[in-house]
This record gives sequence, C-alpha cells and structure tokens, in this order.
Amino acid sequence: MYSISGLYAITDGPRQDFRAAVEAALAGGTSVLQYRDKTGDHARRLSEARWLSEVCAARGVPMIVNDDIGLAVACGAAGVHLGADDQSLALARERLGAQAIIGISCYDSIERARLAVAEGASYVAFGAFFSSPTKPSARSASIGLLHQSADLGVPRVAIGGITPDNAPLLIEAGADSVAVISAVFGSTDIRASAERFSGLFPRSSRDTP
Repeated sequence: MYSISGLYAITDGPRQDFRAAVEAALAGGTSVLQYRDKTGDHARRLSEARWLSEVCAARGVPMIVNDDIGLAVACGAAGVHLGADDQSLALARERLGAQAIIGISCYDSIERARLAVAEGASYVAFGAFFSSPTKPSARSASIGLLHQSADLGVPRVAIGGITPDNAPLLIEAGADSVAVISAVFGSTDIRASAERFSGLFPRSSRDTP
C-alpha cells in the first residue's frame, strides 16, 4: 500500500527532456508523482504514462494520472486525481479497483472534502494557498482549512504556489503532502529543488512500503 506524504511532484506537460526531468525529480526524493498533460496527443501521453508508471513502480512511488481515468487504466497507474469538472469518484473506483489511489480536488471547501471522504476518496487536496503560476485564477484557500480538516481521516495535500520557503507553514498546519509543479519542474536544477522540498518532511513520512 502506498502512502501519500512528502513531496507530491506534478509534471508540467509536454517537454523534450520529460524523462530526464522525471528521473531528476525522483532522485530528489519525490514521494508521489502525478502525470499532468492537458494536450490531445493521445499516443505520446500513453507512451509517457506507461513509462512513468513503470519507473515509479520500480521505485515504490505511486504514479497518479491527472483527470483521465481511461489513461490511468491503460498505463497501469496507481491511481487518478479528479477535479470538480472530471468524471466521478465512483466511476474511477469501479474502473481502477478497490486498491487504487483516488484523489479529489477540494479547493477551498471543507464540505466538498467531507463528501469526498464519505464517497471513498484516498486523499483530498486543498488550494490554492498561494498565487499559482500554473493556475493564476485558482480559488484561494486559507491555511486555517488545514486545521479544520484534521479529523478527515485521509491524507491532505496542499497545492498552489508552494515553494520551499512557504511550504513549512502548510506542513505545520497539518498538510501531509505538498503538491508542486513550477517550483520543481520549472527549476534549473530539478533534483536539487525536489531535495529541498523532500527535506522538509521527516524521513519516515517519505518512505513508502
């Protein structure tokens, strides 16, 4: 069983050095890796996702597919992450199975998080906590939301404009994991950036069985 904790790195779409970038993020201590690619290049996405699923499995790191249940099934991913406009959690569970990791974006809503947990979500994600270069118009979430959600019983992932400097505020407030796109994959030294984030978490929380 995988754990959702530590650095949750999210890929940033098509890039020529995709494999090298992913390898660097994993070498830097990434604990969870999400494949996020919003393009319509289905053949490339499937090829990359299958490769990523194999690489992550070999390292004991859960590989999550953003939004696309069908792609998650096709590439053998550990799970899928769903937003408000995506397919249902129930469908994801039906297609991926009881052991799959299913994450739900809950934005700034504790009510949505409680509903997601009741429906069987594996983890919930809150944010954006800070201004995000990936989603500049994202809804803002307060750090207090992490305190309010302490009794949910599932891991809580914080996302949105997170850097090694502001991540400790979220971790101290109760975030089990911080999801990062730009501050890892937009860095000139991806491995070093991943190491800075992963170093913010106790070693035991970064280990996966």
